[in-house]
Parts: sequence; structure tokens; C-alpha cells
Amino acid sequence: MGSLPDYYSELAPFAAHFSRGLPSLCYHKIEAPPRHARIKGLYLSPDLFVRQIRGLKDAGFAFVPPGLAGPAPAVAITFDDGFASNWESALPGMKDTGCHAINFLVADRIGRSSDWESAEGGEARPLMNETQIREWMAAGNRIGAHTCTHPRLTRISRGQAKEEIVSSKKKLEDRFAVAVEHFAYPFGDYDIGVVDLVRDAGFKTASTMDRGINDSNTDPLRLKRWTARYPTRTIGSLIRKILGIGF
Repeated sequence: MGSLPDYYSELAPFAAHFSRGLPSLCYHKIEAPPRHARIKGLYLSPDLFVRQIRGLKDAGFAFVPPGLAGPAPAVAITFDDGFASNWESALPGMKDTGCHAINFLVADRIGRSSDWESAEGGEARPLMNETQIREWMAAGNRIGAHTCTHPRLTRISRGQAKEEIVSSKKKLEDRFAVAVEHFAYPFGDYDIGVVDLVRDAGFKTASTMDRGINDSNTDPLRLKRWTARYPTRTIGSLIRKILGIGF
């Protein structure tokens, strides 16, 4: 992506890039990372989250669902997994700034914890329960599907993958009485066969973890996203800061 940072932390480096289409930002846990956290990049402090969405609002961005088009400028705010911290810490700041987002839920883990993380040596964190999800939706936010149990879809049989995709849509629609039209691939893991299964299940869009902007040339079932996280300082960025270049 040229000179762009690897992750989104503020608008300035991305302003020109975002003007070329519809950007999408991906969040996970809105809380400070525990000291033993295996992947600290999945955590974002509530204060920084609010600064990020407020910065987008102040720049005139509208908050829209995932897709290929929207009012210019616009951005899709997405959350993966449905962590309880999204309700506890993100939702209040979203209400204050008028931000609306979509949360991709793991249908069979609602009200439980992210056991797929502990299975991979990470730390399981609490997920929103049904009441919290309903409050999330009542505030004007959407829900999408993120499978039933959060597997890597290319590493299970095609039949199992189909069940994970199709059943997650049906379970969420039956439980919350809303159309579930958007999907996100767990771990960003997909291939052509998985994309076909998502299409056959009737989803309008599917979000990956591939970085980039979405435009008329983007497959709606392979939407790109930028992971939003805290700023990272490289040697190059420190040199630029000292010299006053690009700041």
C-alpha cells in the first residue's frame, strides 16, 4: 500500500486513500490489553477508539454499512466477534458521536467467551449476551454473521464450512428477527470455495482482513478492511518525527 501505515490509527495518513472509494475499519476489543495478552493489536483503548471515530466525524465522514458505495466521504465501522467491551466501552462513545457500526457475531457463542482464542494459546474474553446485543441494535447498529463457532473455514470440510455459514445466518435471523445480510470471514481465512458458499447462503457482502479500499472493481464478497489499532512507532517514523517530516 505504498507509504501507508500497516494499521489505521488516525485519518491524516489515510485521507487521500480513503477518498478513492469506501473504506472499512475493523475493531475487536475496546479495552486496554491485559499484560499477558498474546495479540495486543486486537485491543484498543476506549479513549483512542473515541478519538478515531470523532476524527472521522469531524472530517465529514458518514458512517455506513459495509459495501462498495456510500455518500462521500463515508466509512464502514465494523467489529468482529461481538466482544462485551464493544457494548461496555465502544457503544457510549458511538452514541456521543453519532457513529453507527456493524458487529459480526459468532452465533453459538453469544453470552459466552471467545474460546477459539484460548484454543490457539490466547486469552478468551467475554462476548455480548442477547440483552446487550439488543441494546446494540436499539442504538441504531447492525449485526452480521461470523459463523457459528469461529473456525478457519478453509481448514474444515466443505460440508462443515457450509453449515457454519448457513446456520449462523439463520440462527441470528431467528433469534433477533432481522435480516442478516453481511458476513465476515473468521481469521480473514477464505478461498474461492468459501466465497461461493457465502454467496449461495444469500449474503450481500463479506468482509476480509485484506487491506485496501473498496470501489466498483471490488468483489462485494471480498471487501477489504483496515485494522484499527494504537499507533506504532518504527525507526523510520521516529526519524521523520525528529526531523519534522510528515507531522
